[in-house]
Amino acid sequence: MNSNFSRRDFLKTSAATTAGLFFVVPSNAVSGLGHVAPSDKLNIAGIGVGSKGAVNLDNMKSENIVALCDIDWQYAKHVFDKYPSAKRYKDFRVMLNEFGKSIDAVVIATPDHTHAVSAMACMQLGKHVYVQKPLTHSVYESRALLEASRRYKVVTQMGNEGHSSATVSDVCEWIWSGAIGEVTHVDAWTNRPIWPQGLTRPEQGMWVPEYIDWDLFIGPAKMRPYHRAYHPWDWRGWWDFGTGALGDMACHVLDVVFSAMKLGHPTAVEASSTAFNTESAPMASTIHYEFPARPKEGKLNMPAVGVTWYDGGLLPNRPAAIPDNIELGLDRNGVIFHGTKGVLMCGNYGEKYKLYPEDKFRSLPKPAARLRRVETSHEMDFVRACKESAENRVMPLSNFEYAGPLNEMVVMGNLAVRLKSLNKKLLWNGEEMRITNLAPDDKIAVTNGIPKEEPRTLTINAIEASTEYVKHNYREGWTL
Repeated sequence: MNSNFSRRDFLKTSAATTAGLFFVVPSNAVSGLGHVAPSDKLNIAGIGVGSKGAVNLDNMKSENIVALCDIDWQYAKHVFDKYPSAKRYKDFRVMLNEFGKSIDAVVIATPDHTHAVSAMACMQLGKHVYVQKPLTHSVYESRALLEASRRYKVVTQMGNEGHSSATVSDVCEWIWSGAIGEVTHVDAWTNRPIWPQGLTRPEQGMWVPEYIDWDLFIGPAKMRPYHRAYHPWDWRGWWDFGTGALGDMACHVLDVVFSAMKLGHPTAVEASSTAFNTESAPMASTIHYEFPARPKEGKLNMPAVGVTWYDGGLLPNRPAAIPDNIELGLDRNGVIFHGTKGVLMCGNYGEKYKLYPEDKFRSLPKPAARLRRVETSHEMDFVRACKESAENRVMPLSNFEYAGPLNEMVVMGNLAVRLKSLNKKLLWNGEEMRITNLAPDDKIAVTNGIPKEEPRTLTINAIEASTEYVKHNYREGWTL
């Protein structure tokens, strides 16, 4: 692959292809014109298929899996073998140029830092996109994908699959019924990370295996030598590629909180954590978000609410209403809604929810259903929406109108972690995507995570750092 192949080249070539006499209209577009398509199956491509992408594609295997793209053909071999007729690529830009006219929808499950660039390229060509969580690596990227989904009018879905479970809707309806009263605080936690974090960069690189395209793995990030510490899978703990435990799990755990509390942009955030450096996220952190009052939900007031996130094995204090013999959460993840009349505790996506004190709520009838329930799966609800005409389309539940703001909240928590040495609450303007209470001379101190590089402690201008964390500067040749 020519590393000088730029987004400008990509768009120029794509435009020429689109204008060609033999442009093939996707099957769903034909159906939308009132014609009977040769097949009612979507033509789906995958970008990043070796791990979670393989699971997503397997849940869409009733459709036509026509193209597979991965920078590591050994890691992806089991998927290539499962779909032998699918065309194979290493560079998604080449795939879209050569084969894009035959693709209706794309599943994206690359490392976090390449979600946005690949999803944007697909949407610009009118492709529906299913993007794994976290939706993006940065706040700005999340906003850009939301705006693009509106501009190109495509179907979108973030891969926080539990959002399509009935228990998320159940918890929302319990909260909105007023059963536990007005909620003024929520605690949420995970046992992650279960991968290495708090690391320094390896001193020596390694030879790049012949089956890996390392330049494409790096993508918009700054180039560094290949090492097994980054790929496969362990990229999550490195700032340049992943978003740590928060980015990995909060789109799952905080999903029911964002839904039930009808949250938008936080107004303030502050964090504490174990040690971290310029290279890698901490092993444990606590992040506190503050949200303003929202409009009433029926007769229920939605006052200002605080949301506190814990990871790395940290847990919130046990409410008096929950007996000591009851495990907090479910499978080491959990949420507690603290209301004026009681508490509701659940696991991921509202699983195994229960209201406490038990005696008070045991005989209370379940609230009437108000939200749409997904009858199939998160992936197949996306497929359903792709097949519907634009005029009659019901969007999947975690489309970017919902997932974009949720993801912004999640990844801005890492902004607070990386600026924690300021030792102050950060005031956030969500519309402008910036911290409003940084002074020009504010500095952050952080340990240098590059071995043998001096100085060991870096002092960085806080405004410059926060600007980069919110909106990354991409490596030459990569744009959004």
